[in-house]
Amino acid sequence: MPEETIAFIGGGHMAAGLIAGLVADGYAPRRLVVSDPDPRKLTALNTRFAVRTTGENPEAASGADLVVLCVKPQLARRVCRELSPLLERENPLFVSVMAGIRERSIREWLGDGRAIPLVRAMPNTPAMIQAGAIVLHATPETSPAQRNQAETVLRAGGLTRWVNREAQMDAVTALSGSGPAYFFLLMEAIEQAGVALGLEPENARLLTLQTALGAARMALECDDSPQGLRAQVTSPGGTTEQALEILESGGLRTLVAQAIHAAHERSEELSRLLTDSP
Repeated sequence: MPEETIAFIGGGHMAAGLIAGLVADGYAPRRLVVSDPDPRKLTALNTRFAVRTTGENPEAASGADLVVLCVKPQLARRVCRELSPLLERENPLFVSVMAGIRERSIREWLGDGRAIPLVRAMPNTPAMIQAGAIVLHATPETSPAQRNQAETVLRAGGLTRWVNREAQMDAVTALSGSGPAYFFLLMEAIEQAGVALGLEPENARLLTLQTALGAARMALECDDSPQGLRAQVTSPGGTTEQALEILESGGLRTLVAQAIHAAHERSEELSRLLTDSP
């Protein structure tokens, strides 16, 4: 079993999802500690997972091998400054899942710009049920062993992938970070269309959800590409072909590209606002 101590600064849904995955993977709850100002969250986490809890961030981080920063982006500066004295005597690996907060800002707030081992991660909301897509980027000061350590922890939330440049994290935010909402919107539209055609709402919903799940599993588990899988179920002159022609003629691909581009631009803008403002 892993023996390192992991501190979660912030006890919200993302921290709870990662803790659930870690405990399922065999991490001893006594090696996990969570800090949060809300005692109700701490009580719920202790009751559910038997992890250690505290209302003080420095107390949680003290002695930890890995510190996961899970607070809201608006609190990032204050929380990092609060933890800064820790680096005078310890050198833990920091993993940030704070959306939009750039590495240079975390280094400045934590260590006054000093080189520190740091991995920035961009999970999406399905990570809360261990079904997420999580992208990571490491600073040069992060050793291969620490990269593996961070990946092991984040893999508790789902699939993990690395990018070589931090700038790519804005594209990740636009694609997989915001991506669940794109699929939710499509599922919502399909369900509503089914009801409009006379299906009972419950049947329309369950058929939509199972179809989405089955399509995703086929795309993950089959060697063929989504394009190839689509061709397999599109018989010439059939119902699927008719539906796809409507979607293509309506500019679906262009709309998707425009939507992801807009999310990418907004991600860059929010990163500047969150990290460059005094």
